[in-house]
Amino acid sequence: MWWLMRYSEEQIVWQEVPGETSLAYTITGCDIGCKGCHSTHTWPLNSGELLSVEYFKTRLNTYAGFISCVLFLGGEWHLDTLKTYLRIARKQGLNTCLYTGLETPPPALLPYLTYVKTGPWMSSRGGLADRGTNQKFIHVKTGEVQNYKFWS
Repeated sequence: MWWLMRYSEEQIVWQEVPGETSLAYTITGCDIGCKGCHSTHTWPLNSGELLSVEYFKTRLNTYAGFISCVLFLGGEWHLDTLKTYLRIARKQGLNTCLYTGLETPPPALLPYLTYVKTGPWMSSRGGLADRGTNQKFIHVKTGEVQNYKFWS
């Protein structure tokens, strides 16, 4: 049942998508395997809880008026399933974001995303708050790299 998307954490976050209050899901099954990854517990494909469409819709309704964005930390390996969840979020008027370790996200996801963070974690380069990072936080519609929003 590879098409079933599972998650290890569900949280409300404020820093991952600047200017947004996001409902975030850490999706399990990542096979990129970045050296120094702080989420290695998410690598096994069938670990975590099932993210059913019904549950997802319930959570969006629970947080209606409080969240402005839905963030998926991974999940691009479930391309069609992830598109379904992104469509649901967009229909609710929410912005959407994907954090991927890939340099280039799957093009089929771009029409459903407001933002995307690309690039694998490299400890020598740091994350989005580091000016020398290899990662990019991109506003999809404009193509603008918005890493500056993470700098203090």
